[in-house]
This record gives sequence, structure tokens and C-alpha cells, in this order.
Amino acid sequence: MSAGASVLPMRLDRGRQAAPQVFDHLRERILALDLKPGAVLSRVELMEQFGLSQTPIRDALLRLAEEGLVDIFPQHATLVSPIDLTHARQTQFLRRSIELEVVRTLALSADETVIAGLTANLARQHAMADTEDFQSFWALDQSFHRAMYEAAGVPDLWRLVRSRSGHLERLRKLHLPTPGKTVKIHSDHSLIVTAIAAHDPDLAQRHLRDHLSGTLGLIDTIRDRYPGYFRD
Repeated sequence: MSAGASVLPMRLDRGRQAAPQVFDHLRERILALDLKPGAVLSRVELMEQFGLSQTPIRDALLRLAEEGLVDIFPQHATLVSPIDLTHARQTQFLRRSIELEVVRTLALSADETVIAGLTANLARQHAMADTEDFQSFWALDQSFHRAMYEAAGVPDLWRLVRSRSGHLERLRKLHLPTPGKTVKIHSDHSLIVTAIAAHDPDLAQRHLRDHLSGTLGLIDTIRDRYPGYFRD
């Protein structure tokens, strides 16, 4: 599968550097699984698509390689990488470690404004939970967790986790369409917010730990459903 067949057209903002825009665009398509593991990213096709020279395309692909999202074979091809389960597990460890402290901080200090913001997000999740618009639900899931980092005063750690999460996010994306999964995510989030609002850090941490354990506990099932997507 070539990049030209899978990567959506994009109008570049000529007021910004080109390479970061190409990187962001390709990263989004990879995490959304529009570009599946093993898809070929042709530099020539990308140059034609974006109207760019080789340098910004190369720089964007190198950044993707640094995150482990593409495998570059010099003088041969660049491929979207398989999902690396070792990397996913390590990212999960990092994220769980940080978010346990995030929810504890919020349970000890969150005010009504923070609770109201999280509750509003929950209401939007509830409205989307029974639909098949998984991309929109995913965006709400991400904004929920990002809002907690921001409320805890550690927004840079959200960006750190995101930069490490390419393999874990693709794994979670494969799990998301499972019947009942979106409803479960909404329920988990609701329990976390309820514990935060009750100023109960231990309960908030327990619900957070349960919430983040679901997908990795079903790796064998997911791998069987999507053969060829994983790095052995």
C-alpha cells in the first residue's frame, strides 16, 4: 500500500515550518490506523502530495522513526511499523505511574471548576458511547485525560506521555470497537471523577489503575483478531 493511496490531502500553513506539519499529519493517520502497520510511505509520493522538497519529508519521517512509528530501510523503503508490545507495556507503566499521582493530586485539591469541566466531558462521552463514531469518542477520551494533567499543573507530562504512546494508542484503537468498550470507558471515567469530587485519593487511584489495565489484559485476543499488525 503506497502513501498516496492512504494519506489524506493536506493544505500546508505556509507561515509554519513544513516538516512539523507533515509529521503531525502522518502521525495522526498512523495512530488512527488509516495507515496500517506495514503500509509503505513513498518519499516521492509524499513530496508530490505536499508539494515539498525531499528535506522536510525526510525530517518528518525521521521524527516518526524516533517515536518508533515507522521503520526506515535506507535505499529501500519506509514502512509504518508493527505495534511493538514491549514498547506499549513500557508506555503503560509510565502513564500509569504519572496518572496515579495526577488523580491523587486532584482528589486532594480539585475545585468546583475542575470537577465541572471533567463532568462536562463525561456528558459528551455519554452521548457518544452508544454510537460507532469511535474517532470522536477517542478524541473525548484524550481530552478527558489531558484535562486532568492540566488541572494537576503538569501539562508538559501529557505531551511527554503522548510522544511515547504511539504503539499503546494503536493497540487501544484496535480494542475500542469491541462491543461495550466505549460504555466501559465512560463508566471508568465517571468513577474516577466521583472519587476526585469526594476528595478520596485512594479510591481515585484504584479506579484509575483498573481503568488503565483493560487493553493490555486482552493482548492475545486483539492480536488474534488482527494478525500481522504486531512485532513479535
